[in-house]
Amino acid sequence: MAVSSYIGRFAPSPTGPLHKGSLLAALASYLDARANDGQWLLRIEDLDPPREVPGAADLILRQLDEHGLHWDGPVLYQSSRLPAYKDALQQLSQAGLLYACYCNRARLRTLGGCYDGACRIHKLNSSIPDKPHAIRIQLPEQSVIELNDLIQGSLIFDLSATGDFILWRRDHLPAYQLACSLDDGYQNISHVIRGSDLFDSTPRQMHLLRCLGLATPQYGHIPVLSNAEGQKLSKQNHAPRLDSSKVLANLLNCLRLLGVSPPAELNEASIQQVLDWAIKHWRLSHIPPLNKMIESDTH
Repeated sequence: MAVSSYIGRFAPSPTGPLHKGSLLAALASYLDARANDGQWLLRIEDLDPPREVPGAADLILRQLDEHGLHWDGPVLYQSSRLPAYKDALQQLSQAGLLYACYCNRARLRTLGGCYDGACRIHKLNSSIPDKPHAIRIQLPEQSVIELNDLIQGSLIFDLSATGDFILWRRDHLPAYQLACSLDDGYQNISHVIRGSDLFDSTPRQMHLLRCLGLATPQYGHIPVLSNAEGQKLSKQNHAPRLDSSKVLANLLNCLRLLGVSPPAELNEASIQQVLDWAIKHWRLSHIPPLNKMIESDTH
């Protein structure tokens, strides 16, 4: 049998334990990889020390393991990849695509979410004053990105709606868009199944991958899990951590939310039996559309 070229991934940040919303994203990514006889990789995006919780990375690994979501190969920690991010920045700088941005938060708040390119005169291939700055990538005049989303269908994004975005932060750390894009290329990720809260990131990452000469994965976005108030279930909204005493119930509930209807006999099955059944019956076309609110029992 031919070896599948499918490589998927789950890439949580160690800012706290997994909650049901993050399990939903992990499970969708895992099932799609396994249903396609592919690999499923795990990446810990530990590049934001002020927000990271001590021990959270190890806890996330234990939670995935408890739910039977076993990854392939070693875990990739982004904190080990800083030299690669700097090399990519140098590559983009040599191509004349980067500039230093000195705008403070007060000014940025006045722009309504669309950066106006005021700092484009500070190209990185020219002399830069030694003062705090972020680094932005300059977008072309025509920056329309077309995406054939595996779940949501054909979509069109105009990057000019938000303007040039940051690749390197003022605190001397790589920004999410640079690190995520470069690591997807480094790990040869072919498919990214993740939450629709990252819709805005996808066209930016597609553009960046093209600038770096790297392959663009196929993307699929699932609806984000919301609480009864309609808020995205997240660590910022104090979503409760997964209850490790209810692993089977957690999985069955997430499967139903993803449009998979497990039979009653699976209520007494093992974790592996549930996952084996789910892999066999997994279909991206069964995932609910974005305009359908998904509510979570957070008790």
